[in-house]
Amino acid sequence: MHGLTRDDIENAARQVYQVMPATAQYAWPLLAERLGCTVWVKHENHTPTGAFKVRGGITFMHWLKRTLPDTQGVVTATRGNHGQSIALAARALGLRALIVVPWGNSVEKNTAMRGFGGEVIEFGRDFDEAREEAARLAETQGLYLVPPYHSELIKGVATYALELFTAVPDLDTVYVPIGCGSGVCGVIAARDALGLKTRVVGVVSTEADAAKLSFEAGRILQTASANTLADGMAVRKPIPEAFAVYAAGAARIVSVTDEQVSEAMRVYYSDTHNLAEGAGAAALAALMQEREAMAGKRVGLILTGGNVDRLVYAKVIA
Repeated sequence: MHGLTRDDIENAARQVYQVMPATAQYAWPLLAERLGCTVWVKHENHTPTGAFKVRGGITFMHWLKRTLPDTQGVVTATRGNHGQSIALAARALGLRALIVVPWGNSVEKNTAMRGFGGEVIEFGRDFDEAREEAARLAETQGLYLVPPYHSELIKGVATYALELFTAVPDLDTVYVPIGCGSGVCGVIAARDALGLKTRVVGVVSTEADAAKLSFEAGRILQTASANTLADGMAVRKPIPEAFAVYAAGAARIVSVTDEQVSEAMRVYYSDTHNLAEGAGAAALAALMQEREAMAGKRVGLILTGGNVDRLVYAKVIA
């Protein structure tokens, strides 16, 4: 996964644009007023699955069809957005998609995955246990195991960063949440491919901060749990390939509390009338935390998705 070129990402974009248009990036005036800096929001909440991951699903399935044309179906683990992406992309290419989620997963994300054609199975206490079950099912059912991180996923994900950097090449800093790491790695890949100086800042939850602990220790560390409102960031242990990329390419990693994330969800609603799920609001939460350091700068925020259950959102917004 070293060194995607601009050509690599532009080729990926052509595949992505067969399924969806580019998403918008807007500089919202009320956010600028509130935070004392120019704030560009990349609206990955406006994709066909309501989250950025659909891009990686598209490029990954194209690669799978090319390299293993006899594949009958795929299996993967998710908390929701990756699963929706894989279900949509698999169905488009006529493949079966089996999706493993942990028990008690977001009801609306499960429903959406089924809507896109996925078969949803609940297993395990958290994402990491669901991932082990997905690996077992790949073996027993002869399905291709789609990992949460893969160079072909990154090519697709990097297309949102290409759009943002092409539209706004002079950003000082971009904040991007870290779950399994495809988002932050896609942003780093696009920045490097375009030869930009923009600093990339990763964001984790204080309740799932393995990426930050690992980044600061210079080696992979894991946490005992990952219980956070921001399910897109609820990962106990970094994926080594992803860690290698952001350990080298990120400026720093910031942690935000569930309360800060909730506040950022409210701010997105009141200042832009956009719906952000927990992980989707994390970048804004980090900027709010670091506003003094960012005063007067041009900052990008990745609003990675808007797939939050209605009852959860109702509680947050109240």
